Amino acid sequence: HVQLVESGGGSVQAGESLTLSCVASGYTLPMNMGWFRRLPGQEREGVAAIAKDGKTDYADSVKGRFSISQDKFKKLVYLQMNSLKPEDTAMYHCAAGRRTGLTASQRLGVMAYNSWGQGTQVTVS
Repeated sequence: HVQLVESGGGSVQAGESLTLSCVASGYTLPMNMGWFRRLPGQEREGVAAIAKDGKTDYADSVKGRFSISQDKFKKLVYLQMNSLKPEDTAMYHCAAGRRTGLTASQRLGVMAYNSWGQGTQVTVS
């Protein structure tokens, strides 16, 4: 049973940076990892993904500002968020999955993942 725990959220001013972390446990195989965000009452939006082979994908809204990386040995996944904007305000969730043969669009979709963390709140004012 895969467990994911996020941390690093907080309240910042526009233009500042935050780094989110996700620690994973309960599995031994490499997995695809993703970061999603959601506003109350809205669907989850894929923000960034990193595949088992290290390939990364980003939503257009965060390209050039956000960066996803991982430490496979420590089972940690990071989301470096720079130049934050008020519209980045959301609950950010880490996700893990094992599906293969996915397109970039699919890797940013919820169907690619079957394990989710509880989330960490990011507020930008």
